[in-house]
Amino acid sequence: MQPHMQPEVETFVKDNNIRFVLAQFVDIHGVAKAKSVPIAHLQSVVESGAGFAGFAVWGLGMEPHGPDFLARGDLNTLSAVPWQPGYARIACDGYVHGQPYAYCSRVVLKRQLSKLKQLGWTLNSGLEPEMSLFARSEDGSLALLDNSDTLDKPCYDYKGLSRSRHFLEKLVGALQAVGLDVYQIDHEDANGQFEINYTYSDALSSADRFTFVRMAAGEIAHELGMICSFMPKPMADRTGNGMHFHLSIASATSDNIFHDDQDQRGLGLSATGYHFLGGLMHHARALCAFAAPTVNSYKRLVVGGSASGSTWAPAYICYGDNNRSAMVRIPYGRLELRLPDSGCNPYLVHAAIIAAGLDGVEKQLDPGEPMNINLYSLSPEQRQAKGIGLLPQNLGEALQALKQNTALQGLIGQEICDEFIKLKTDEWVDYCRHVSAWERARYLELF
Repeated sequence: MQPHMQPEVETFVKDNNIRFVLAQFVDIHGVAKAKSVPIAHLQSVVESGAGFAGFAVWGLGMEPHGPDFLARGDLNTLSAVPWQPGYARIACDGYVHGQPYAYCSRVVLKRQLSKLKQLGWTLNSGLEPEMSLFARSEDGSLALLDNSDTLDKPCYDYKGLSRSRHFLEKLVGALQAVGLDVYQIDHEDANGQFEINYTYSDALSSADRFTFVRMAAGEIAHELGMICSFMPKPMADRTGNGMHFHLSIASATSDNIFHDDQDQRGLGLSATGYHFLGGLMHHARALCAFAAPTVNSYKRLVVGGSASGSTWAPAYICYGDNNRSAMVRIPYGRLELRLPDSGCNPYLVHAAIIAAGLDGVEKQLDPGEPMNINLYSLSPEQRQAKGIGLLPQNLGEALQALKQNTALQGLIGQEICDEFIKLKTDEWVDYCRHVSAWERARYLELF
């Protein structure tokens, strides 16, 4: 260790026998990127940063002749990597020419958090990631890890939970070892699908933690000869992998300024909470591009059901009390945004949430009345009569909504929005040109 490293860091390194540190950031898709750095050079990662060729990473807005992207470590995030003994991980911010880089997702979120800080506020979020377990068959095809997990309605099934416990126990143990307070694990509504719940934290920590969760789940599954997927909709006839965001804001005088027992609607929301909600609803269609950022995401958000007879993904722009068919559910005194999926970039989603919510607070936007009905049962005419908007039904629609919402782009950051729109438009065009097996089966000899 270098002599000027903080004593508590030296103690951590010694106690955990750390030999290497993973200087880790995410690309625009939220995928973890890293360099392995011998621990003797940790201080240089913190002070100067680990160097990357930015052109080699999605969404950093660089050409081959561009400057180095330097990932500077945040010592507050230094933790062991339990499945990789001798290694630590440190989450990094991107710097270019000595300045925080506008194309770095973590930097984008921190700039939004600074706007909250000016108001004396801190956004807290609790994320509920869902994931699916698969195995590769001998012929290379994908199959459920547990071939006995076949119930039509498997949610909370004991057998499904028990027979995947080896993976789940190792994952939970790894997360607990680095301080995540895991309090529930359950089998979800799709076969082979599980959800891990851990205690909420401030928004930056939430994004860092979810990135670590995906790293842990993927590598632990790989070691066990399985695949852990955060793909939004891995099976066409089963529910997808969502990631609901539970949102509240703390101030110097309140743990939750969204909470108000005097709410006449009985939802426990304050005026500030309703205005923040109004911002989310006002910008919902553009926000969808960040929260559901892949072609596959919209197989989850479509109007319709699943083989279990249930669907938990929103398709409509509205909110309700304990209404799990709405875009936003109100678990008394806080907001549950049900739009994001497990394939999102958590830094960009948090940043977009803050930008949209604060716009609602500033403009005192009214979210209207709650809808405490089964929205899936409404006809298009009934929905229209109630003034309920429809979320984008494909990535192209969501990107168009984001392109048109120049106000939200400006609030989030023009550089990252331009880059996101460019890359995701390319993805959408590539998908539209793809000829699938479904098309060949349907049309090859039809005419």
